[in-house]
Amino acid sequence: MSNSTSTISVHLHAKDLSVLEGQTVVFFSKPSTKKDSPAVITEKDVTKVFESSLADKLITGAASEAITFREANLNEFRHAIIIGLGADSNSDHETIRQAGAALAREAKSAKFEEIFVHLDGLTNSKKDLAKYTQAFVEGLHLCSYNFNELKTAKKENRITNIHLVSKSGKDKALVAKFNEGTILASCANFAKRLGDMPGNLMTPTILADSAIAAAKGTSLKVSAWDKKRIEKEKMGGLLGVARGSAEEPRFIVMEYFGAAKTKKPIAFVGKGLTFDTGGISIKPSAKMEDMKYDMCGGAAVIGTMLAISQLKLKVNVVAYVAATENMPGSRATKPGDVHTARNGKTFEVNNTDAEGRLILSDALCYASEQNPQFIVDTATLTGAITVALGNVHTGYFTRNSAFKTKIEKAAVSSGELIWNMPLTDAHVKDMKGTYADLSNTSSAAGAGSATAAAFLEQFVGEGIPWAHFDIAGTAWACGNRLNYCSGKGATGVMVRTFVEIAKMYV
Repeated sequence: MSNSTSTISVHLHAKDLSVLEGQTVVFFSKPSTKKDSPAVITEKDVTKVFESSLADKLITGAASEAITFREANLNEFRHAIIIGLGADSNSDHETIRQAGAALAREAKSAKFEEIFVHLDGLTNSKKDLAKYTQAFVEGLHLCSYNFNELKTAKKENRITNIHLVSKSGKDKALVAKFNEGTILASCANFAKRLGDMPGNLMTPTILADSAIAAAKGTSLKVSAWDKKRIEKEKMGGLLGVARGSAEEPRFIVMEYFGAAKTKKPIAFVGKGLTFDTGGISIKPSAKMEDMKYDMCGGAAVIGTMLAISQLKLKVNVVAYVAATENMPGSRATKPGDVHTARNGKTFEVNNTDAEGRLILSDALCYASEQNPQFIVDTATLTGAITVALGNVHTGYFTRNSAFKTKIEKAAVSSGELIWNMPLTDAHVKDMKGTYADLSNTSSAAGAGSATAAAFLEQFVGEGIPWAHFDIAGTAWACGNRLNYCSGKGATGVMVRTFVEIAKMYV
């Protein structure tokens, strides 16, 4: 018998069913029929069919609980998928996002090829429906990502059709949020793919070409500087890191003008280290394969720019991704070497594995020269941030209190967890050099993520609000925390938050 199915949702509430710990969305499936939409199912119908399961607490309504009931046979519906939303008081956009992912995972596991979702079951509040729809759509799409293009035998096991309907289907706000959720998730998934590609198939040149190709058909203008242009622009940090690799570096420039040209742009900067061996200060071999993810900051910036352009935000945005490999070749930078950044400041390289801050120094200088409203940079910069925050929160640094407030609001809207980290003059002092202006390693023990941020701060133009996001803990392998992320793989983190930050400047 065909597994082609359609589904409808019904909202169950703890106040109506005291045995539930939280509210539950119930998705009923049936064999395909000629009907365009499924029959109406009432809460009374649901309670009757699942009376025994509710009494035995097989259904609890706990957040992200996912249960498939085959042969439920409610009216003409054959199967049912039940997804928990948790307590009503704790329900938020992230709860709904994870509910969407839980549904996608359960439907894939049940091998359903088609599901029919009635969105009105997501919330009792009509004012929340549009935003909850966006979050639900994001969960569905983010969970649908599967990096298997390098396998000869590709097992998709994917849902081919997801039908989302609502009584408010013609509501402009609902349609807009549906589209926004689709765009944000697809751009985050694009960033995931860039990160998941192995280093031999995602070189600096390929990364640049990928950004250029993805921007076709949008209002983005994307270009990539080659080594000669980078030399001409006096980017000594980027060139110094690139010296040990046979692969040429690239400096990716992305521009979007959605507002009047007279309006100052906002700026994003990303670290595009497509593979990091550590250079002469070579890393241990164990888990070195994970260093293909050292370009996830750059991938996030590229994904952000694609989303901003597709959403047609009325804001001007520029973005820069410094891309290179860090290899221990015969021409590689040696510990103790001194290089000069674009702004003329010199730094001694006392550990070649602290390379991300070096390539970002030039990008921050160039971004500052564009006189932006603010600069945000993101990088898988330090292991220290992972020690501090694990893979739960992205650590961010800024000394601008007004900018901090906006960042916090943006993260609440996006559902991505961030944590403000300390940055003081003491950290700057720790980065003073002995034979040059700066050292790329701290003279003090500890606070490795803060001293790295202090180094970066020296290349931001005076008076420009700036924030640094260290995503070393959240850029990959977060499937144990977020059900819409792969167990091992890139997460596309910060794309959603960065778009929310950009929206605040529309």
